[in-house]
Amino acid sequence: MSPGQRFRVSLVGEPQGEKKFRTPRALKISLSRNPGRSLGRVTVRHKGGGHKKLYRVIDFRRDKLNLPARVAALEYDPNRNVEIALLYYLDGEKRFILCPESLKVGDVVESGEEVAPKVGNSLPLKNIPVGTLVHNLEINHFGPGGLVRSAGTAAQIMAYEDGGKLVQVKLPSGEVRRFHGFLYATVGQLANYSRRQVKLGKAGRSRHLGIRPTVRGVAQNPHSHPHGGGEGRSGIGMPTPKTPWGKIAMGKRTRRREKTNKYIISRRNQ
Repeated sequence: MSPGQRFRVSLVGEPQGEKKFRTPRALKISLSRNPGRSLGRVTVRHKGGGHKKLYRVIDFRRDKLNLPARVAALEYDPNRNVEIALLYYLDGEKRFILCPESLKVGDVVESGEEVAPKVGNSLPLKNIPVGTLVHNLEINHFGPGGLVRSAGTAAQIMAYEDGGKLVQVKLPSGEVRRFHGFLYATVGQLANYSRRQVKLGKAGRSRHLGIRPTVRGVAQNPHSHPHGGGEGRSGIGMPTPKTPWGKIAMGKRTRRREKTNKYIISRRNQ
């Protein structure tokens, strides 16, 4: 083992599924890749390259209502840090969903207004018992689930308001927020919680994931970064750390959404 991989930590696990299983070709599509760039200009730093991969089409909407589906396989997705589950619906359609913890091959899941609040099922927030862990939480009605989609994360139902018209949900960040009761969420905590213990071990694995090197501000020239320059090693200066463009990097609020502030009960930094 090379010195670069001496402290490498990887997850051990094999995809589960039927024998001679092959991912449906319709659920894997090719996308043009130009990460971190818009019209050729770098808009997000430290992104680029990466191994070639196909995108797996994930069903974030869960809009096949009241139609049971069998979990046919659990497999790795190179585009995200959580495993995905392949569903076979009774009408023959196949879809991918995010895989929650304890979901196994052969389980039956369903989406709808009156389905049971068990792991893998998708139903409105007003029908989910208080204290239940959920993920893939909708922000807008009939829109794709936009919150709580990362490995090992879960939100928790805290309380109801006005008979279920509003539901208080505690997000993974610690923020407690109101959501409309008719919005859908999927029951269960997402799988692959142990991913946070992974150590890549070498720079090459970062490049395969599309992560380019990051240079510290204090190691740059003064015209390249506010932290740069000085004779010998120097700190970041006072009064506060800066971004490469001279903006305050810590402690300054950037949220400007007055229309939705009324839904926040307690912020994550309180």
